[in-house]
Amino acid sequence: MAGGRIKLLCVAPFFYMGSSGQSDMMISLREKRERLEDQILSPLAAHSIRSKGRREYEEECSVRTAFHRDRDRIIHSKAFRRLKHKTQVFISPEGDHYRTRLTHTLEVAQVARTAARALTLNEDLTEAIALGHDLGHTPFGHAGEMALNNVYGKFKHNEQSLRIVESLEGGKGLNLTWEVRDGILNHTGNSLPSTLEGQIVNIADRIAYINHDIDDALRAGILKKEELPEEVCVILGDTSSQRINTMVRDLIENSVNQPEIQMSPEILRVMLGLREFMFDNVYVGSEAKKEDRKIKKMFKNIFNYFIENPQEIPLDEGTLRGKDPLERRVCDYIAGMTDTYFITLYQKLFIPRPWSL
Repeated sequence: MAGGRIKLLCVAPFFYMGSSGQSDMMISLREKRERLEDQILSPLAAHSIRSKGRREYEEECSVRTAFHRDRDRIIHSKAFRRLKHKTQVFISPEGDHYRTRLTHTLEVAQVARTAARALTLNEDLTEAIALGHDLGHTPFGHAGEMALNNVYGKFKHNEQSLRIVESLEGGKGLNLTWEVRDGILNHTGNSLPSTLEGQIVNIADRIAYINHDIDDALRAGILKKEELPEEVCVILGDTSSQRINTMVRDLIENSVNQPEIQMSPEILRVMLGLREFMFDNVYVGSEAKKEDRKIKKMFKNIFNYFIENPQEIPLDEGTLRGKDPLERRVCDYIAGMTDTYFITLYQKLFIPRPWSL
């Protein structure tokens, strides 16, 4: 600094000069990162430079790897932002600390990245899959998913998540790599993702939602701490932090240098038992789910309304696709709604407004 002025150095961020100092060793930061991946990642990891690629050809970024670029695209998408107003378990809860679909997604990404880093797998790919895995969820969580499935005929949130990134977002999709799309589609159900990174997200999703749903159920008074199975507290831990730590460490210890991400038989058994407990006591038939019966009727009414009035579907990107049947377009429109938008729209369409001069 001279004369009270700060002198800024202009540094070109796009190139790296090799250790030899020779100009012919200049490579992009992306290429530097790709070479670094070859040096530090497990041979079992998905390496960016060996991706199966995108559906449509694109010039490579000079700074970001392919998977890093996918992660950024998902975060900047409208579908990702809408997750903040979509139900995780509790419908429109009164309180600032209940999970939403967005906070669930972030917790899955955190758990998955911890495991990926410990196993020297590709963190960028893992995070991209985690951030995109629930983009296709309907308003009102799984209750909404079942309701939309009833009126449309075949609806699964993982398939809708893939549809969003392949076709709907921005009117043409995000053109993500094959590995990210595979992980998003196969993050749930019986199908196994093709990459270890995708398999991590598959298990991290369960670890995250089981534990944060317990936390929310305790906060809501749906569960009492002493009602949790004793085996869970003894083997996994007495707090959410302890349970997550136990399961993630078990996953890591049993997946080192293995061709498949796995947990030990005992920890897996207890985790699945805890999941079953949550279905019996929280997800189905609890006080918090009494409103779910209303959702089925509301989805049917809104679906039928737009079948009869397709001209009222907003001319927004991804909602009016000429090549798609009307039922598919209505399904896409409803699936993309947030809880608050759905309720406001339902009131506008079906609830009489007071008359005034």
